[in-house]
Amino acid sequence: MFPKNAWYVACTPDEIDSKPLGRMVCGEQIVFYRAEEGRVAALEDFCPHRGAQLSLGQVCEGKLVCGYHGLVMGCDGKTVSMPGQRVGGFPAIKSYPVVERYGFIWVWPGDAAQADPAKIHHLEWAENPDWAYGGGLYHVNCDYRLMIDNLMDLTHETYVHTTSIGQKEIDETPVSTRSEGEHVITSRFMDGVMAPPFWRANLRGNGLPDDQPVDRWQVCHFYPPTHIMIEVGVALAGHGGYDADPKYKASSIVVDFITPETETSMWYFWGMARNFNVKDRNLTAQIREGQGKVFAEDTAVLEAQQRNLLKYPDRRLLMLNIDAGGVQSRRIIDRLIAQEQQQNQPSMKQAA
Repeated sequence: MFPKNAWYVACTPDEIDSKPLGRMVCGEQIVFYRAEEGRVAALEDFCPHRGAQLSLGQVCEGKLVCGYHGLVMGCDGKTVSMPGQRVGGFPAIKSYPVVERYGFIWVWPGDAAQADPAKIHHLEWAENPDWAYGGGLYHVNCDYRLMIDNLMDLTHETYVHTTSIGQKEIDETPVSTRSEGEHVITSRFMDGVMAPPFWRANLRGNGLPDDQPVDRWQVCHFYPPTHIMIEVGVALAGHGGYDADPKYKASSIVVDFITPETETSMWYFWGMARNFNVKDRNLTAQIREGQGKVFAEDTAVLEAQQRNLLKYPDRRLLMLNIDAGGVQSRRIIDRLIAQEQQQNQPSMKQAA
């Protein structure tokens, strides 16, 4: 189950620049494309003529043309024309609220009347020239909530990411969890440790020595429905850690947009925004490559976990204090789903 009355990242602009894109979001099969004047549009990926996938067609003069018989669709879901045929009476197909913002295409798969663009989570780093960003997309065959569990408890880094960001001090340092309304925060601060390989490279990328003790931090932020931003970084020990002057540290925001596809699959838009040495494109590419390998390791673990859960659906899973961030995040998701289900239930009068 997933909340539908929410904004999800559906794709990146480059994915629809040359042709339509078909993508399932929260169980809804949607076609994304650029309509008139380059604005983005999103329709049900279903031709009203014979049920073909509209995403297999093309865009001509801002109109979506079905690749089966040439039926032309408007971005409002209404049929415009078809060669040699009268199609004005065709019923409209579903159109979806869609917004292009912060370098992503956002879609609202639920009740269109509730789709307020102001509800899109603000991304200050995406509009600030003092930040650089690099990222990618993975399709992951697992329940989206498993990825939330994974990102809200970074203890696994010691074991899954041994050659990049993992270190024993993660295990040895307590994690704290708190909630501020529907915002869940887990944090871990490690003082006087040696930086693991990924962070040694970032220290060098910011012109800092990589062979001295550092203070390291991980602050994970969950925002409903499924967005997680993780403040991460290292600072030369003794200079204030998280609050150190930028000249003593390398810090970033790990960007995680988790978009459910089905009950057991998801789209994972990952990346890293940094505010040091932002003009160095080679560094951006290097960080992106390293981060991509880290998340590929997560993907392998989560997909295997999902297979196990499907094989043993009645096995009870155990909870520890390190799971608190994921547990609290899931409670918020469950509450949102319950609210939607209640809204969708007919009144007693209507039922009668």
